[in-house]
Amino acid sequence: MARILLAEDDQSVRAFVAQALAMDGHEVVETEDGGLAAEALIEQEGRFDLLLSDIKMPVMDGIALALTTADQYPEITILLMTGFADQRERAHGLEALVHDVIPKPFELAVLRDKVAEALDGRPAEVVSLADRAANDE
Repeated sequence: MARILLAEDDQSVRAFVAQALAMDGHEVVETEDGGLAAEALIEQEGRFDLLLSDIKMPVMDGIALALTTADQYPEITILLMTGFADQRERAHGLEALVHDVIPKPFELAVLRDKVAEALDGRPAEVVSLADRAANDE
């Protein structure tokens, strides 16, 4: 299976995501912020298949981490997560670098599907915030 670098500052979300991905057979390296994730990338010489990162984190946010990762290790697929609409909008211009942005809260099945999709290289289903709002009504 895949080797995944997880950057998430919320300990309970990080543990939940790491456990779910490990149950799917993935090796997960957990970090609590973007700065530590960037250090892990260097220490591991970029030997990850996927970076799964929250956007809003202390030290280095997920956008900066995604930009650094894409620049130094372009072969790593990047998947972001956020619970904030304004943060999702910040990631909007990064389609060439980021596979998708998963809105929080998410169901476990959605997370697993998005990770599998990213690792398989399938294109993400891009849904605008306006479309999401219309679907929620």
